[in-house]
Amino acid sequence: MSNNQVQTNTLTKEKTNKYDSDENFVTVKNLKKYFPIGLKGTTRQYVKAVDDVSFTIKKGTTMGLVGESGCGKTTVGRTMLRLYPITEGEVYFSGKKINDLSRKNLRKLRPRMQMIFQDPYSSLSPRMPVGEIIAEAVREHDIVPKDELEQYVAQVMNSCGLPYQYARRYPHEFSGGQRQRICIARAVALKPDFIICDEPVSALDVSIQAQIINLLQDLQTEFGYTYLFISHDLSVVEYISDTIGVMYLGSLVEFGDKREIFEKPMHPYTQALLSAVPVPDPDFKMERVILEGDIPSPVNPPSGCKFRTRCKYATDVCAQVIPQFKEYEPAHEVACHLYPQD
Repeated sequence: MSNNQVQTNTLTKEKTNKYDSDENFVTVKNLKKYFPIGLKGTTRQYVKAVDDVSFTIKKGTTMGLVGESGCGKTTVGRTMLRLYPITEGEVYFSGKKINDLSRKNLRKLRPRMQMIFQDPYSSLSPRMPVGEIIAEAVREHDIVPKDELEQYVAQVMNSCGLPYQYARRYPHEFSGGQRQRICIARAVALKPDFIICDEPVSALDVSIQAQIINLLQDLQTEFGYTYLFISHDLSVVEYISDTIGVMYLGSLVEFGDKREIFEKPMHPYTQALLSAVPVPDPDFKMERVILEGDIPSPVNPPSGCKFRTRCKYATDVCAQVIPQFKEYEPAHEVACHLYPQD
């Protein structure tokens, strides 16, 4: 694909401030999370885990966030919920700016924002029975009256495919898929509006993955949850997501509707990721895009475009200028010098 071919296949669109739209339930603006790692001489060094990320999620929809391991996907989710302090940027949830909330007000908002962690083996206390794991936060936040707590826990477990007779068992007595159902039950028991799913199926067998994905979709249909679904598996993300963001080395390089991303990937990194997705058709030959070299260090990322050291289309301008993240087609944004820059 030549530069000219790429440019003639795209349409520029007037820039709009979509981040302030009333339709957006979750809004992230220029989010940064830097971790200090020590001194180099007299200069403080930082790992730029999340570096100027912006996106929106509409209520009741699912955004998939994909990228290689170590690109900052999980850090985005944890920083959004202020499990990590925000270095810079803004996060809005249902119109409220998370950055400005005091600890007391943030605690009141916590039940509405929950997270399903990646590892169901380490995210559950081995010393508590399943019923208590689910009931603990419900009791702490007064979600239901005390005399209704047991019945409520039973309802939550049943909705997540867990018979209530399992309530007295401990996490080590369950399989991986059942443990992830417990993690989901713990999250939805607080009656949240927004749930961050941090690679919830990556540690599970493929057949169990499908069951968990279907459970998440059924719960979303019934209760109207809004999801941020973090994963490195594009086939899973394609199945569950409405919109998709692609991350590379702490930055978002492409964002758009699922169909736009899969049918017309614009960024060379997205094209490489999609070319690696297996297709269940022995007669179909996918043209593989092989990325050369290693991922640069997030402590000292390349100048200009971070992807230029592995991109076959890289030019001199890629080393000098950071590409703008722009909407080139309706509901399709990309940060790449292959496309017209203002």
